[in-house]
Amino acid sequence: MSSTQLIRFVLKPIAFVAALGPVAWLVWAGLTGNLSVDPLADLTNETGLWTLRFICITLAVTPVRRLTGWNELIRFRRMIGLFAFFYGSLHFLIYVIADRFAGLDFPDGFVAWSTVMNLAKSVASDVYKRPFITIGFTTLMLLLPLAVTSTAGWIRRLGGKQWQTLHRLIYVAGERTRQGVQKELQHRSPSGHRSSGCSSPRCC
Repeated sequence: MSSTQLIRFVLKPIAFVAALGPVAWLVWAGLTGNLSVDPLADLTNETGLWTLRFICITLAVTPVRRLTGWNELIRFRRMIGLFAFFYGSLHFLIYVIADRFAGLDFPDGFVAWSTVMNLAKSVASDVYKRPFITIGFTTLMLLLPLAVTSTAGWIRRLGGKQWQTLHRLIYVAGERTRQGVQKELQHRSPSGHRSSGCSSPRCC
């Protein structure tokens, strides 16, 4: 088996399954009652933290490749970056459904244009009022063009230099994610530590 085949048929599938591990654990914990007394906080905290972790891993690919000389490592970067977007989207979706949607009144029923408009107004108001929601939404908007333009076709359309310039937004997204996670954890726990049982500042 060649190096290319090993990466494509063995290492990449292993990495893909491993990257789904956190969401699989959250689903299992939710179904078996292994979350804390505040499951919404657990879900939002963990998906936010994993967004930050995957961004950090994405940023670490290039320096690790240069240090180790393993150039094939670059072939994992796109997948890792897309998982950062996946967990960021999941984080935002949990917030929209469990926090905003659940708090609405439904005068015309669940499936109605008025419900869509009220949900949009509720999210927009929260994004404007709460700093950590503002940061989280901004980060997702920064990650969106990176996910959309991650294919080889977009590299050809934009040109290598423009594509690289655009994808430097990952550094901004990483810092904004760190700020958002930190503010959210502080918001949910007065001590600034996670409310789900972690007593070490390193968890934050």
